[in-house]
Formats: sequence, structure tokens, C-alpha cells
Amino acid sequence: MPKIIENVREQLLAEAKKQILERGYADTTIRSVSSACGLGIGTVYNYFKSKELLIATVVYEDWKKYLYEMHRLPCHEPRVLLKGIYDALIRFAAENEKLFSDSDAAKHASVGSSKRHKMLRGQIAGFIVPICESTFCAEFVAESLICWSMENADFETVYPLLEKLIHK
Repeated sequence: MPKIIENVREQLLAEAKKQILERGYADTTIRSVSSACGLGIGTVYNYFKSKELLIATVVYEDWKKYLYEMHRLPCHEPRVLLKGIYDALIRFAAENEKLFSDSDAAKHASVGSSKRHKMLRGQIAGFIVPICESTFCAEFVAESLICWSMENADFETVYPLLEKLIHK
């Protein structure tokens, strides 16, 4: 009789994240993740078609936590909203710094990266639309927040610039 394993997907994601942080992208493999979880390689492929999809899911699961935080920000308070989004971007980047700075991961992530970047900008712009005069403005502000957060710029320095772009 086959053994029943609880929360297989969550175990795989947690182990993949752990290995990325400890070993890096290249040394995190489907085999190493399955072995650490006490599972056969085929079981991993039942959940994830490839290593790239497994790793992308790890990052996406992290991102969903920050999206939830952003949903809870007050859209009628521009400074609080933009600071909350900015802080979430900073924390997300810090949490995934090992992966984002990994040259092996960058080679694989470059395929479709402009599509993912556009999706990210659109998600963030969705929160910003209520304080902007247009969707274009919201996307411009979102792109600015992404860029400045990647540079780890001081929010107090960039906010006056953002304030000129928003209508409230």
C-alpha cells in the first residue's frame, strides 16, 4: 500500500527554498529536493514539470505574501500606500536576494523576464491607480518604485518625486 504523505507540495517548496539559500540555483536539483523530502523524483514531477517551475513557484509563493500585505494598505492615504508597497518590495528582494543575485538562476530566468516584469508592474500599479490620474501614471509610479527598491534608495528621498506624479 502506498504511503500517504501530507502537504507534499509545501514540503517540496520549503526544501527547494532551503536548498537555494544554502547551495544556490545550480546545485538545487529535482533529485536533491526529492531526496531531502524522502520522495521519489517522479513524485516531484507530479507537482512541478521542471526545476524552473519549482523555483518559480517558490518565488511566487513568497510574492503572494507581499501582495496580501499590499491589499491591506489604505488606498486613500498616498504616503502610507506607497511606503507600504516600497517596503514590501524591499523585503521581497531581500528575502530572495540569494536567488536574484545567482548568475545561474539569471540565465534561466531571462527567458520570459520582460513578461514577468510587466505582470509585476501591473500588479503594483493596480494598487496605485486610485491615487493617480491615469493608468499610465500608476504604471510609471509602479516602475519607479520597483527600480528604486532594487537600488535600495531611501524612501524619504524618492517620495517627494512620487508626490509630484500622483493627484492626491
